[in-house]
Amino acid sequence: MKNDSTATATALRAGLATDPLWDFALDFYARPGVEAACLLLQDEAGVDVCELLWRCWLHRHGLALAQEPAGLAAIRCWQEEVTRPLRTLRRHLKAQAAHSAGVAEVRQQIQQAELAAERVTLERLQRLAEQAEELAPLSVAAPSLEISLASRWKLQKKAQLLAAQTLEYRLDPL
Repeated sequence: MKNDSTATATALRAGLATDPLWDFALDFYARPGVEAACLLLQDEAGVDVCELLWRCWLHRHGLALAQEPAGLAAIRCWQEEVTRPLRTLRRHLKAQAAHSAGVAEVRQQIQQAELAAERVTLERLQRLAEQAEELAPLSVAAPSLEISLASRWKLQKKAQLLAAQTLEYRLDPL
């Protein structure tokens, strides 16, 4: 990286601390169409929603990963070993919860644990971004968020591409 691009990356990175990923994720996920787009990409393409939101947040800040940081593997492991089993169990109990207040209470507690695990993930992703050397400013020739996401997760189905397009459309620039 050239000195001017290093200075630009440093300036852009400074903005990450003033816009916590958790706050961004809550706000962005609540926007019309975003939750549905995220869940479609999760269920149909195996996309990790926390990582997806992280990449949207980075893009919003004018940053992209030049390559994946080494710390990302540990975060993905956490998601695989903790968050995903909680989500699977919560979904498994959905039908039973409709007929049993006790199961509904257990399911609610599992949902809270899943949300707490996702918050840990987002906090770790934010710290990773604040420290990673692999972040670079988006260039003028950088692909759109939609194309970047489609390329990263090899999205090809029309519904998946529309979901990625929705995320780009709902993302406010800084």
